[in-house]
Amino acid sequence: MAKRDYYEVLGVEKNATLDEIKKAYRKLAIANHPDRNQGDSAAEDRFKEATEAYDVLSDEKKRQMYDQFGFAGVDGASGPHDYSNVYRDFSDIFGSGFGGGGFEDIFSSFFGGGGARSRAQRGPEAGASLRYDIEIDFKDAVFGTKVEIAYSHQVACDVCSGSGSQGSTGKKTCPTCHGSGQVSRGGGFFTIASTCPTCSGAGQVIENPCPSCHGTGLKRKQQKVKVTVPAGVDTGSRVVLRGMGDAGPNGGPSGDLYVYINVKAHRYFIRQGDNLFVQIPISMTQAALGAEIMVPTIDGKKIKLSVPSGTQHGKMLRLRGYGSTRLNSTERGDMYVKIEIQVPKRLNSKAKKIMQELSDALGESNEPNPVSFEE
Repeated sequence: MAKRDYYEVLGVEKNATLDEIKKAYRKLAIANHPDRNQGDSAAEDRFKEATEAYDVLSDEKKRQMYDQFGFAGVDGASGPHDYSNVYRDFSDIFGSGFGGGGFEDIFSSFFGGGGARSRAQRGPEAGASLRYDIEIDFKDAVFGTKVEIAYSHQVACDVCSGSGSQGSTGKKTCPTCHGSGQVSRGGGFFTIASTCPTCSGAGQVIENPCPSCHGTGLKRKQQKVKVTVPAGVDTGSRVVLRGMGDAGPNGGPSGDLYVYINVKAHRYFIRQGDNLFVQIPISMTQAALGAEIMVPTIDGKKIKLSVPSGTQHGKMLRLRGYGSTRLNSTERGDMYVKIEIQVPKRLNSKAKKIMQELSDALGESNEPNPVSFEE
């Protein structure tokens, strides 16, 4: 069965913003989630289809490849989709924005508390991953560099060691929900369960909160870290620093820090993949007679380049191994020199005489007509 267009799957336009894509996916995921549609294979297929579409369209680089090359541009790019781990992979979508309870509280409301586990049952949770954007010079992208960044993230409180309690008083059962993490309202035929407002679904409350973190067990910390940017990166590349994101609640593992890279444009060089391109001007006589010219490279050196006699304007000459470093390799691409033939704007009398003699010797016509306009 042929795949449907990812934009069609989510019901968004091709110029949709990331927020619009998230909103569309969130709606489809809630409607078709297996927990809500047990035994409905069609709903499960729609859920998987929407998740695959979101996986591609929410990633800037994958979306660009998909827009340019279709499914061929992203097939195999991210490996098989792990639908069972969708809660963690897309926690930025479902973690907030639903009245404070998140994705699980929605299903709790749908099923009277049976569709999701309370926080008391979940225990430690993974911390949020963070994003940091940096801009580096063109040359640093070619050869690699190190960049020091300063960012803010949550860490375990150093006063209470992340417990949230002052001293050894610890926690007690929540008096509102009696440890279930949920409260019910309504009665008779229809009852709705929601997250307990007292303990926020934890099932327990701290008797004597830590004054440093106010019982959360977490504190915000400013930190500096040196990021090693490998040679060969380009705009859109990212460096992942494992465990450098926010600390997880209840002693859970820390998230990661994703450092996204933007590369500044160079004044002379243009990069396409691993190859570099530069435009070099030469004179008419150099182009006609041939010449040995000195060409600058991204390394900061100049190398000799042979220009063949009769070279035309726009000719591309290749210098092997003088391009950009290939990512995760020590090899380099090539450098292409585009020849730009410059015509003098002013000639003295001697130069004019020589040019006229050259024109006569070449038998140049005053009526050049390389293309016939007659049918």
